[in-house]
Amino acid sequence: MAKGGSATLFILVASVTGCLASTVTECTPRDYGRGSVVCVCNSTLCDFLGPVSPEQPGVVAVYESNKAGLRFHKSILSVTNSTGLPVSDTNTITLTINNSQTYQKIIGFGGAFTDAAGINIKSLPTRMQDDLLRSYYAPEGLSYNVGRIPMASTDFSTRLYNDPGDFNLTSFSLAQEDLSLKIPFIHKAVSLAKEEVYLFASPWSGPAWMKTNGALYGMGKLRGNPGGKYYKTWAKYFVRFLEEYGKHDIHLWCLTTENEPTNGEIPHFPFQCMAFTPETMRDFVKLDLGPALLANGYGNVKVMILDDERYDMIRWAQTIFQDANASSYISGIGVHWYGDFAGPQILDKTHETFPTKFILGTEACEGFQAFVKEKVSLGNWDRAETYAADIIQDHSHWVTGWVDWNLALNPEGGPNWAKNFLDSPIIVNGTSQEFYKQPMYYSLAHFTKFLRRGSLRIEADVDAHIDDKVAFVTFETPEKSKVAIVLNRDFIPYTLLIRDGTKSFQKSITERSIQTFVWL
Repeated sequence: MAKGGSATLFILVASVTGCLASTVTECTPRDYGRGSVVCVCNSTLCDFLGPVSPEQPGVVAVYESNKAGLRFHKSILSVTNSTGLPVSDTNTITLTINNSQTYQKIIGFGGAFTDAAGINIKSLPTRMQDDLLRSYYAPEGLSYNVGRIPMASTDFSTRLYNDPGDFNLTSFSLAQEDLSLKIPFIHKAVSLAKEEVYLFASPWSGPAWMKTNGALYGMGKLRGNPGGKYYKTWAKYFVRFLEEYGKHDIHLWCLTTENEPTNGEIPHFPFQCMAFTPETMRDFVKLDLGPALLANGYGNVKVMILDDERYDMIRWAQTIFQDANASSYISGIGVHWYGDFAGPQILDKTHETFPTKFILGTEACEGFQAFVKEKVSLGNWDRAETYAADIIQDHSHWVTGWVDWNLALNPEGGPNWAKNFLDSPIIVNGTSQEFYKQPMYYSLAHFTKFLRRGSLRIEADVDAHIDDKVAFVTFETPEKSKVAIVLNRDFIPYTLLIRDGTKSFQKSITERSIQTFVWL
């Protein structure tokens, strides 16, 4: 179901290796009058969710966050070894797990190491910097295992950094922002993570001298045509970025070909962008980028196309993947959430037509709509629900993971040189030396803590009479553990009855809540 639709209750069922251990620190809540609370971290306290460890057979661990203020609160249910639990009333939702039909595997979840994120993290004392990154990448945090790295500047930079005209890129070097605001925090995140962190990089714009408009923003594209000297130099730019990050022991899993390439076709677009059509991207990949990566020893680095909204992804996929040469260099498709008013059937059709290409959610954030005046909304529960609903919808339609935008922003939603301020799951108040975990952070936790890399989507069935209020998806890991994640956006509670073979259990799903059920 698309964002803003009529559905009010969503269910996600997935398989994981276990649930949270008892080493948990509690939220210190603060109410800013936005409907719910943030959890405050400072130099003396910070809440952590606890690491993942297996549950005992015969019991179900339940984690709940809600508008009323619960944050990842744990309780225990007993499993009934029969299918005999009755349906108690018309507000009971019965979910039956079907392990025989399988779909896509999970790649992972993460966020972006932008300049703005680095500036905000660096504004904190060292211990709090560590606590913030632990909150995302450590087993006691969100257990993130993906990270996005901008190539050069974005709107979430404090300046437009550029390179001088040089077709050989002999003067190419990393910016000071790479060295002080990205690389140190990437290293820290990787060291904290329990499993390999898949890092991918995305460019917003080529240097101004390469572009038709002579600027990093506004309507413009690379000069010339694919196969020509400007496109060859731009392909070399990717190689040089990989080489320089490699010198700092950061080795990328993947590249996207261009962040939101349609932006560069918009007159007066207000921040960094560069236009590609599906046709020019196809030819750039097969004539320039793919051969350059292969020739320089980076043939193992995956490539994603699009990195833009879903509404045009079928045309992009068809244009590029129907060319066997171009397709041979590309592993997947990156999609942003801003155009998710377009139905998820687009995801289904794209996968059905090109089943060997993975689909990964590569950017999402709240506060992006032009009509939204309050870009950062501290304690806003609606935004937690929107995150959860989008993740559920995506993963019901072949998406293999979900990458948030900035890891941290300030209370204004920046810094952002273009004043394109936005919200983030963690907001840093450098003046008071605090940071705040938003409801969005805990919404993410209900997925990232349990949908481990390699989880395989399977089928499940739900009562037909409540289809207008329920959406669901199921996963299974090799360890055969299961997890059901339930989002109730309604203002009334429901009873959830889950049947998995001969196992059954049920619990009340409170209004305006997210609940995660974990069992073996």
